[in-house]
Amino acid sequence: MKLKSKILIIAGSDSSGGAGIQADIKTATCLGVYSMTAVTAVTVQNTKGVKSVISIPANEIYNQIIYTTKDIKPDAIKIGMLHSTQVINKVFKSLNKIKVKKIILDPVMIAKGGSKLITDEAIQLMKKKLLKKVSLITPNIPEAEILTGIKINSKDDMIFAANKLLKFGVPNVLIKGGHSKSKKVHDIFVNKKEIKLFSSKRLITKNTHGTGCTLSSAITSFFSCGKTLKKSCELGIKYVNFAILTNPKIGKGHGPINHLNSIELKKIFK
Repeated sequence: MKLKSKILIIAGSDSSGGAGIQADIKTATCLGVYSMTAVTAVTVQNTKGVKSVISIPANEIYNQIIYTTKDIKPDAIKIGMLHSTQVINKVFKSLNKIKVKKIILDPVMIAKGGSKLITDEAIQLMKKKLLKKVSLITPNIPEAEILTGIKINSKDDMIFAANKLLKFGVPNVLIKGGHSKSKKVHDIFVNKKEIKLFSSKRLITKNTHGTGCTLSSAITSFFSCGKTLKKSCELGIKYVNFAILTNPKIGKGHGPINHLNSIELKKIFK
């Protein structure tokens, strides 16, 4: 596979490998994209839950971003777990310095097992400061509810919440509908010009660990290669759905998905 583009991933580590920066790297690699990283936190977790979160000093996160991009400039940036105000401020400062235009924010707030991964103060700063800097935000329904204060029970509620997020300064919103009770999963892409509904068959499985990280990294990868944001969302959703469908069924809790689903091996390795 020929290298298509380069991205920088700013996110936390998941020791189980299913989510976080591990899922991001796997996704980008499987889509033919080179990934650089700035680790924001180290989590101790497995498929059953998060045991602890160890923060990386904010200055070192800033240094990772600046030093890495000084050598290799990314075509796009994916931002995941930013757990504190200090980290958000340093990431914001670094983004102003490196001047990359294509930025995707996955506002990681709650782990699959229910553990909270961000402070309330950081959420408020994200809304006030960071949303103006990114190209797209990709919250799931619980995250969109936290960010907007709107209870989401329908597609109309998702659109209403997306429009409220636009008022914070972000130009594009993708609200993911996996947490809804509907028979189909509805993901809604919204900006000031259009509303696009992506509907998918709901796949019944507990093995969905890392779907949000994977989707935002897939979108970033496609976006970095020159696809439009809307097309990148469409392709990213297809990639994640097939990764869920072909999940390897490992782990005793919420197992990971199959990031390798985009690769066709043409040789037999013995």
